[in-house]
Amino acid sequence: MGLLRVSPQNLRQQPAQKSNYSYPKTDARPSVLSETSANSAVKSFSCPATIHLFVTSSALNSLSKASSAYLRSAMHQPIRWHEWGEEAFATAQCENKPILLDIGAVWCHWCHVMDRESYDSPEIAEIVNQRFIAVKVDRDERPDIDSRYQVAVSSISGQGGWPLTAFLTPDGKPFYGGTYFPPEDHYGRPSFKRVLLSIANAYHEKNEDVLEQAKMVEGAIAHAESFAGKSGEFSPAVIDTIVKSAVGMFDSANGGFGSAPKFPHPGVLDLLIDQYVRSGDQQLRDVFVPTLEKMARGGVYDQLAGGFHRYSVDERWIVPHFEKMCYDNSELLKNYVHAYQATGSEFFADVARDIIRWMDEWLSDREHGGFYASQDADLSMDDDGDYFTWTLAEAQAVLSEDEARVACLHYDINEIGEMHHNPAKNVLYVRASLEEIAQRLKLPLDQVRTLLHSARKKMYAARLQRPTPYVDKTVYTGWNALCVSAYLDAARVLGLQNPKHFALRSLDRILADGWHAESGLVHVLAYSDPKAEYRKVPGVLDDYAFTVVACLDAYETTSDLSYFNFAKRIADAMVKRFFDSVSGGFFDTPTPAAGEKALGVLGSHRKPFQDSPTPAGNSVAAIALLRLYAYTNDTSLRDQAEQTIEVLAGVAAQYGIFVATYGIAAVHFSQPHTQIVVIGKNEIADRLYAAAITPYSAGQSVLKMANNEAVPQNLPPALAETIPQIPVVKQGKTVAVVCSGFNCQPPISDPDELARSMKTLFRRAS
Repeated sequence: MGLLRVSPQNLRQQPAQKSNYSYPKTDARPSVLSETSANSAVKSFSCPATIHLFVTSSALNSLSKASSAYLRSAMHQPIRWHEWGEEAFATAQCENKPILLDIGAVWCHWCHVMDRESYDSPEIAEIVNQRFIAVKVDRDERPDIDSRYQVAVSSISGQGGWPLTAFLTPDGKPFYGGTYFPPEDHYGRPSFKRVLLSIANAYHEKNEDVLEQAKMVEGAIAHAESFAGKSGEFSPAVIDTIVKSAVGMFDSANGGFGSAPKFPHPGVLDLLIDQYVRSGDQQLRDVFVPTLEKMARGGVYDQLAGGFHRYSVDERWIVPHFEKMCYDNSELLKNYVHAYQATGSEFFADVARDIIRWMDEWLSDREHGGFYASQDADLSMDDDGDYFTWTLAEAQAVLSEDEARVACLHYDINEIGEMHHNPAKNVLYVRASLEEIAQRLKLPLDQVRTLLHSARKKMYAARLQRPTPYVDKTVYTGWNALCVSAYLDAARVLGLQNPKHFALRSLDRILADGWHAESGLVHVLAYSDPKAEYRKVPGVLDDYAFTVVACLDAYETTSDLSYFNFAKRIADAMVKRFFDSVSGGFFDTPTPAAGEKALGVLGSHRKPFQDSPTPAGNSVAAIALLRLYAYTNDTSLRDQAEQTIEVLAGVAAQYGIFVATYGIAAVHFSQPHTQIVVIGKNEIADRLYAAAITPYSAGQSVLKMANNEAVPQNLPPALAETIPQIPVVKQGKTVAVVCSGFNCQPPISDPDELARSMKTLFRRAS
């Protein structure tokens, strides 16, 4: 439309904070327009009597009243920011000004860069305050806003990510956008000042073009993830298609999928592990094993504190983007636990314990329960991971000569490192094994191991003395549910009591503070800044689906039926609020009540099926319903799951690894569910339980209870009809009962026989 002399190709070259996954090509052409025209008449109302004072750098703007850490970090900026809400849109319509929408996150490096370069600038502030209504949104707090405007900007410029910079009509329809804009013409991009002036002029001088563009973009949003006309009959073959996509994208040299930048794709890894266990296909093992090994030995893993950074900027997993997210670590924790189950490799178990160590230390509210959201990458825009990286001199200053020799060889610490902003800075990654170092230094292996252990402790202690990147202590319901499930998974398999207790405390906090029978789940349990006023943000689909799964995991860990009952009630609320009873599948947000107006493009329906970056809401919802069906034999639950799976069935194959969780849902749907109920409270029961949890398989659940607990009133409906009626259970004997597809096999009392039975069962099912 000629607003700026910048091609989409140039827009794609900017170094924005990219989102975790690139979307596969889909037909996003705006062939259908929204029923509500972008040029619709503005409702009659009185403009607020507002005196627009120029905000100086010493004053606070309205974000001082915000709750989110990201918004509050901008309270000192001279921009006259608004939070997302009716007041901002009313002001834009009254003053006939376009809206400048900034969407970012407190952990986002390039968001901080743009804040410092542009939004702190009095010159930029004067342009924005005079010509725009500025709205700032935290993408973690409002994923519903972010997801829709990401689609909009992607349809305009061909790329998305954070910071997201969008320009909207006064009623919130996007007509232009990008991500990071530099303060001066750079990176093949126009300066932000030039963008602002061009957009402001175009809005008034080419208003018809602007409105036409807004209509087209709104159509693209409506079309993007509705999947209307894409449904089909489900076929289990889609599982093989997704697996083949992963194998085809596998980087055999470095592990992982595709090229730089590299993201871990935990959903794909879990699907590959499940299919390997079922089939014994060595090719699948040869994909997930080296991927997990090389990630854990790379710089994308924090070699001192544990835990994973968000992604690697290179294909070798060496130089990361240094922010660390709770949801990345929760899903990778599951990967390493499941890989340990599938292979028996203690290396994977050690990594899992190390992830928990970091999460316990940095992302856990030890007093109240709950997991914090993230740790920032750096301290300022001039810093790029300096907290996490080392110069040779810094390492030598805290280590003995022998420790330094071992650590520098192991972690490849040299005078020239990997960081462009400071070439002396080294990212710690495993370059040489302990065996190689022992041979090179002609030292006993045990001595090398001792020296490295000592060096790690000293380096971490020294790092703790550095200024520490910000930890966002916001407690999000959905992300906490993911962490709860991961901790419970690790606790069961690795026999860890403390993570189990903390996970249950965290889930209890969600159920006590975040769930209400009438109003449902909230999205935010607590904000990071204790001075911030609590704002109730309604839960989205992810919050419900992830929490149902977490409740089922808690039930299977404790055999406490109250967790099962919570799962059923929250699932019922999820269906009531989000399920599309006409076309199947779940919307990401509830349908607005009659007479309630959705701001901007929030009225556009989305049915999320792509894992980006957390597991897709629809896929997890289907898994939750199928797991509940296995405990209840309520066919309506399976029917709703089937309708959800069928929404994407017609086109799922073309999405490949980006719908890996859909592939896992397909496994749950196409394979008989398996439940192993261990009854007894003695050494034999413990051995039976250990045998039951050893193999990993999606769709498998393991329960352990005392003989006096195996009674109908303490069991979900499907098990209540079978388990108490088994004669040996009535007799109080210690046994394991394997049930598959509502049919139970004869009880087993020998752990070895149980292991053989389960192996045969999984191979037969595949």
